[in-house]
Amino acid sequence: MTIRIPDPDDCADSQGQAPAGPRFLARGEVVEDSLTGLVWSRSANPLGYPLSWPDALSAVAQMNRDGFLGARDWRLPNRHELRSLICHPAKQPALPPGHPFRDVFLGWVWSSTTKAGQTAYAWNVHLEGGRMFYSRKDEFRLVWPVRGESPTLPQTGQNACFDATGEPVPCHGTGQDADLRQGLPWPEPRFERTGMGMRDRLTGLCWLEPERLLDQITTWREAVDFAASFNSGPDNANSPPWRLPDINELESLVDSGRANPALPLELTATLALSALSAEGLWSSTSSGFDPDWAFVLYVQKGAVGVGFKPGAEFHVWPVRRL
Repeated sequence: MTIRIPDPDDCADSQGQAPAGPRFLARGEVVEDSLTGLVWSRSANPLGYPLSWPDALSAVAQMNRDGFLGARDWRLPNRHELRSLICHPAKQPALPPGHPFRDVFLGWVWSSTTKAGQTAYAWNVHLEGGRMFYSRKDEFRLVWPVRGESPTLPQTGQNACFDATGEPVPCHGTGQDADLRQGLPWPEPRFERTGMGMRDRLTGLCWLEPERLLDQITTWREAVDFAASFNSGPDNANSPPWRLPDINELESLVDSGRANPALPLELTATLALSALSAEGLWSSTSSGFDPDWAFVLYVQKGAVGVGFKPGAEFHVWPVRRL
């Protein structure tokens, strides 16, 4: 089984993941997402104030004791679950057009996923423009609870729990990502050599074999042209085209249990030095704020940010779907 990665430029409907119709279905004070199968509180800020990361986990636990909105299985979303709401062409907020949510504050929202390698930090998403970065766990961020099981989102790869100071703690009952491990498990092995690439058995994407990657940074246009350069010749006449990956495809490579680089060990064991040491990788996804900027996966950190297209700043890793 392979997961289908949503197109970040087309996030208003169910995209074939559910019966045709609107992506979101509001039922009173909760909203069902037909794309992921998850259920969110209709208020994007149900507490009305920000909390530290440990207090956010405790607040969700209290919601469950209180039967918040008639349910007792709420959780702080992991980074995949939280990012699934982001619509990259949108801004202020970076949510799908026509969404039914209210109380959307253009700030940072906590995930339950700790930042690997810097475990006193946790991942959060910025609702103004869709960036994802990490913050100290003693900083104050908003809480947007979620519930339900997703048949489409994979696990993040995180397998250990940490307290606010970054010290390891037993996972059971913490509500952290590694405690709940929500999402589809990764296949083993996850990657396999095929033709000119490395096929990801989780997503069905085929990444250009590391030996062919450029050992230099490029502009965004140079990255697009480099990816397309592999589409000539008889070997590619009847094959899906190589192209610059979109930001959701790039983010699917992240292993939240690793850093420097934040990629699965199974994959990094095969990578060329240029890919391992890259600060970031260009995506084909333009920023909703300014089309001269594009989303970038910061490979070492696992963060999602933006880069200025005319600047030679990042590496390129072409992809295609077999």
